[in-house]
Amino acid sequence: MTRIRPYRVEVPDQELADLRNRLTGTRWAPEPAGGDKGYGVPVAAVRELATYWLESYDWRGWEARINAHDQFTTTIDGTNVHFVHVRSPEPDAVPLILTHGWPGTLVEYLDVIGPLTDPRAHGLDPTVAFDVVIPSLPGFAFSGPTPDTGWGPRRIARAWAVLMERLGYQQFGAAGNDWGSYISAELAHIAPATMIGAHVTQVWVPPPADDPDWASTLSGRDARTLADFRDLFDNHASYGAVHGQQPQTIAHALSDSPVGLLGWNAQVMGGLNTDILLTHVAIHWLTGTAGSAIRIYAEHSREPARTSPSTVPLAVAQFAGDLGSIRYLAERAHSRIVSWNEYDRGGHYATHDAPDLWLNDLRTFFATLTARPGSDLTTPDFRTPGRTTT
Repeated sequence: MTRIRPYRVEVPDQELADLRNRLTGTRWAPEPAGGDKGYGVPVAAVRELATYWLESYDWRGWEARINAHDQFTTTIDGTNVHFVHVRSPEPDAVPLILTHGWPGTLVEYLDVIGPLTDPRAHGLDPTVAFDVVIPSLPGFAFSGPTPDTGWGPRRIARAWAVLMERLGYQQFGAAGNDWGSYISAELAHIAPATMIGAHVTQVWVPPPADDPDWASTLSGRDARTLADFRDLFDNHASYGAVHGQQPQTIAHALSDSPVGLLGWNAQVMGGLNTDILLTHVAIHWLTGTAGSAIRIYAEHSREPARTSPSTVPLAVAQFAGDLGSIRYLAERAHSRIVSWNEYDRGGHYATHDAPDLWLNDLRTFFATLTARPGSDLTTPDFRTPGRTTT
């Protein structure tokens, strides 16, 4: 099935009523004195979020924001894929597929759709414009649960290549955050002939098996980042171990309790605006994908490691509040890192808390790629003539 179908988010009133009833009837976990420090997300923090969710949060307003953009679904490799597709009014716009991670959703990119697709209206250089495609990952949000296993970053990247071809794009760029960074990097392996470049916010590469002394030669900056990684895995990454080893075990609780889902997902969404955090969580709850979304960790662990570096131009933008990337490892995995920038503000969700920095980094990267003298991209021809699919 290659048909592309229009889509709108329309959550039934009874689903919202059920959510309110579940929030009202929450059975709160007991917490010992002093247990609010060093034991995970404390009861007080979850109570505050849940109270706001019940009394003040406006799902219909966010639903309207999502529905303000053209959305579609299509079937790829046996699973449903939902996506937003916004065309630029500029004639030579670069097709760009944007990929979120866990526990994010396509909402991560809502605020940057306008500046990317219509820079002229936002006071930006109109010669750097994009046709934007923002899918919901298979197993996430409006794509719905996947019917089978195996949907790791590599298989998702293959699906993205099919999606962009199905939309009629001959060449395209990719950008992503969190799992979206992994998937964008995988696209560089899977579709190097059609990829213009990939822009990512993390390059998290496992240590090399062929160099047991690799850590002893790191720069001071890379050594500090390695220490941050070790602290993460020693003290803050229990969720990743659960997702990677037994995702279905926790899926039962996440699928049955909105407050359980809120506490679990909120552990890695610190610093986000409350409405944005709740929108990511609400989408997973209302689409019944809380349990299927976390399987990406297990699927990734089952994919064989890449044995050769990618050759597509790669840009890395890192933000002060996020876990950094180790350049030594990144350069082993990607042979054409052409941009590496580190910023003194912003966090893991830079499109939410530092959109100006993220936008400038991405726009500068693709402007450089599409304007190189003598390149066959100097005069872009990214679109298939006469395409009418969406």
